[in-house]
Amino acid sequence: MSTDNLPLLIEPDILEESLGYDNLLIVDLSKPDNYRKLHVPGAVHLDYAQIVAMRKPVMGLLPDDDTLEKQFSALGIDTDTHVVAYDDEGGGRAARLLWTLETAGHERFSLLNGGLHAWANEGHRYDNTVVTPVAKSFVVQHRDTPIARSDYIREHLGDSTCCLLDVRSPDEYLGVKKYAERAGHIPGAVNMEWTQAIDAGRNLRFKPDTELTALLDSVGATPDKQVICYCQTHHRSAHTYLVLKQLGYPDIKGYPGSWSDWGNDPSLPVE
Repeated sequence: MSTDNLPLLIEPDILEESLGYDNLLIVDLSKPDNYRKLHVPGAVHLDYAQIVAMRKPVMGLLPDDDTLEKQFSALGIDTDTHVVAYDDEGGGRAARLLWTLETAGHERFSLLNGGLHAWANEGHRYDNTVVTPVAKSFVVQHRDTPIARSDYIREHLGDSTCCLLDVRSPDEYLGVKKYAERAGHIPGAVNMEWTQAIDAGRNLRFKPDTELTALLDSVGATPDKQVICYCQTHHRSAHTYLVLKQLGYPDIKGYPGSWSDWGNDPSLPVE
């Protein structure tokens, strides 16, 4: 049985039907205690800290290629592996894993729609046995296409073909709450809090495509533009990146480090 036709956003029913597929790896990024209580059968656990790097005060950076090769190999990923990721917090950590895989040249992946909430609340079978990964050989094919760093963003400030999408809370965006040396947002950025894309009434799934498109249109994040999403570290905005990818936006990027990078660099302008 093949994983070739699995969608980017996979429903729990479809995943349960696919559990026996060859080359399928399910990765759980929930809190360790929650993983030990229940997880999708066969899922391996991954600590979120293993897929982000830091240079304090900058957090949420992309690890170097050697680190990613070792981590993904140990996790059991190779060229043929289809990764399905989920977490217990609305999809941010799982989405960051998938964005990281994309930067490493691996796009055989899916996000479990609704994550652990949807799986557990809708009666799907689960396990509580810790699964030990079977190591494989992962080779990074580095891609910069999904990445926007501060120098790239600075070059595109004021560019009408580019939309900077800040998905932090309105208080962070407006500078009322300060989590870096400086408060505020990148000049020209528009604000849409990331949780607006989540349907709390349907076990934290993505909202329907029509609602998401209307929401993004309302702030000017339209498919004809390059959309660069950021938050504090590119954790929340990784979820937004997957929303945009699911909607078929052709030109999207995420900012590793995000405001912890921009807001702590005195050479960069703030609004």
